[in-house]
Amino acid sequence: MAEVAALHTRVPSPKGDWTTIGLVGSAHASSHFFQLVIPSLFVPLGSAFGLDFAELGLLMTVFFVVSGLGQVASGFIVDRIGPRPVLWFGMAGFVVSALILSAAGGYATLMLAAVVGGIGNAVFHPADFSILNHRVAPNRLGHAFSAHNLTGTLGWALSPLFVVFMSQWLGWRSAALGVAVIMAGVLVLLVLGRSALFVQGTRAQAKTDLRPQSADRLVATLGKLLASPALWGAFLFFVCATIALSAVQNYTIPLMGDVYGMTAVAASTALSGYMAGQILGMLAGGFLVNAHRRTEVVVFASLLAAAVVFALLAAGWVPLVLAALALAVAGFFAGLSAPSRDMLVRKVTPSKSIGSVYGLVYAGLDVGSAAGPLVFGLLLDAGLRSGPWLGAALALVVAALLAAQIGRTSRDPTAGHYATN
Repeated sequence: MAEVAALHTRVPSPKGDWTTIGLVGSAHASSHFFQLVIPSLFVPLGSAFGLDFAELGLLMTVFFVVSGLGQVASGFIVDRIGPRPVLWFGMAGFVVSALILSAAGGYATLMLAAVVGGIGNAVFHPADFSILNHRVAPNRLGHAFSAHNLTGTLGWALSPLFVVFMSQWLGWRSAALGVAVIMAGVLVLLVLGRSALFVQGTRAQAKTDLRPQSADRLVATLGKLLASPALWGAFLFFVCATIALSAVQNYTIPLMGDVYGMTAVAASTALSGYMAGQILGMLAGGFLVNAHRRTEVVVFASLLAAAVVFALLAAGWVPLVLAALALAVAGFFAGLSAPSRDMLVRKVTPSKSIGSVYGLVYAGLDVGSAAGPLVFGLLLDAGLRSGPWLGAALALVVAALLAAQIGRTSRDPTAGHYATN
């Protein structure tokens, strides 16, 4: 674990740390914001080009497949050249994708916008976490991870509001142009704040110590990472956690209607309550991760608590008057786990491979985002009315068990920990 301890060779100031956290948070919010741009335009795009929901849904499947594959590659690039230029590249990708979307003349152009957007989306987790882990003081990392999760959730919340309002006011093409302007504005902000985002890559370090990193060493590093049980456990953890989230985001509104007889307005309010609970949980989790060294315990307990709530909701055992509150409680526990989850991954990550590890591990988010809606849609089509909530509960239990295993690995360097000197 000496490499992890060696991450901070300087003494950062609180002001400098929060500047870095704010800039990285704005980039992360942009990533989550962009993930919901095309889905928020499904209705006008379908009308404009005569597309059904399967064709529209395929756009987002392609988006997340490209993002997942690109995230693995971008992690190694982050380690090689440093995260700052990679982060700028991702933001520029969003600008280009939004411009392509605004000028779309058919399905092929929409697919191109999805591919370019997926490439842009691929860079954020490896670049963000490389910057945070290298530049933020250890005693503020919990708050940094909390802010990172919080800004992502805010990006999700703001995107449909902006895109739908703009499309109804000025049309969907203007909405896409508006998104391009926002992404360009964040890119300018990141360029202006470049000094707070700098982390030296291994290429520059190799020039300094006259030991160039060869292609053989890169292949060897990749081989060690892929052979690590801890890495695969973390990857599967994110797959399961995101599958659970996809169940909530995509199917809570119809489930609240089918299981509890709620109106669409009441069900959407309940879903907003889940997101609010998640935000509160993330804020509390930022303090908890600094106070509790056994982060896997926090993750394990929080996810199990959320799983129990979803199981009770699926069974219909929660009284109607408490259903919305129960959903908010589940959101709180899910959010509470997030900062400790990110710290848990950091514990088993060598300092020279932060981008690579986070790129590989967080690709699980894209896998879960692509697979979850399809799996739960099939369950509903098969007549399993509460399938998404039951699936969310099961996915959270598996994620909790995986977190416990990763925690054991972090305390026992011989049990699958990977060193990539």
